Amino acid sequence: MVDPQQLFRKFSEMHVLIIGDSMIDTYLWGSTERMSPEAQVPVIRIEKQEDRLGGAGNVAMNIKALGAKTTLISMIGDDEKGKCLHRLLSKNAIGNNEILTVKSRITTVKSRILCGGKQIIRFDQEDTDFIETDIETVVLENVQRIADSSKVDLIIFVDYDKGFITPQLIKSVIEIAEAKGILTAADPKIRNFEHYRQVDLFTPNLSEFQEGLQLKIDKNELTDLKIAATKFKEENQIGMLFITLSEMGVLLTDRETQKHFMAQTRNITDVSGAGDTVISIAGLCLAAGLSGTEIAQISNIAGGLVCESMGVVPVNPKELATEIEKI
Repeated sequence: MVDPQQLFRKFSEMHVLIIGDSMIDTYLWGSTERMSPEAQVPVIRIEKQEDRLGGAGNVAMNIKALGAKTTLISMIGDDEKGKCLHRLLSKNAIGNNEILTVKSRITTVKSRILCGGKQIIRFDQEDTDFIETDIETVVLENVQRIADSSKVDLIIFVDYDKGFITPQLIKSVIEIAEAKGILTAADPKIRNFEHYRQVDLFTPNLSEFQEGLQLKIDKNELTDLKIAATKFKEENQIGMLFITLSEMGVLLTDRETQKHFMAQTRNITDVSGAGDTVISIAGLCLAAGLSGTEIAQISNIAGGLVCESMGVVPVNPKELATEIEKI
């Protein structure tokens, strides 16, 4: 059995470098009593608004919540939402010195309107073109500087396909990590899916795995999924492949075993940010030297816990520790 307190002590001694797409998750809560005279849609009266850190920012929140030192390398636009992201980082004591402000971009914002406890609509503001070569060069110089000047235990790529992570950036960062003996983990999207060769941990969900390999495998077809997972892992020299299957749990494929872990029964409210929590917990557990089975069990629990809350939230360490003790 894993001792959660001992595990969290290990986390507190780690330094995690997070590279990826940061964003603002905006929530507008309201109520409705009538339909619009202009179209057949409800009129929502907004009663509350809240901005939260999303994407790579949410991963940083999860890592920090579990006690590890956190360095976030990301990008924002020269706009009000970019300033808001800076304020949220400062409010949550996450350093923002490595956040690049790029005037030609806008800060990514996902806005959700919620009414009666349900999400009514989501609208996004974003740029998705890959960053320019000169920005890519600055990012790589910053990664090299941090790796040279401090102990880094883990680098996490948080790829939401907004253009900050490029194929060349992935290749170069992995080369830096290998030279320094740093573990790497990636939560992928379709555009860069096949560029994460030789990462130590790869955590796509089933949809991303299907799209990345252009496969049509149902989550109930575990035999076919296991064959495809083994082939992909071996061809791309990935240390541990961790495919999340929503209510079906996770499929783990590593150097020693391949095993399916069912999800725990929970009161699911919102799945937003669950992938951020999974990559955070799985990456930390990998760096702590846990086995594949232990990593799968703990990250599976953590992903379920955050789904019990509305909106993007980091994992609660006390709740996680209680659940780990039950394993």
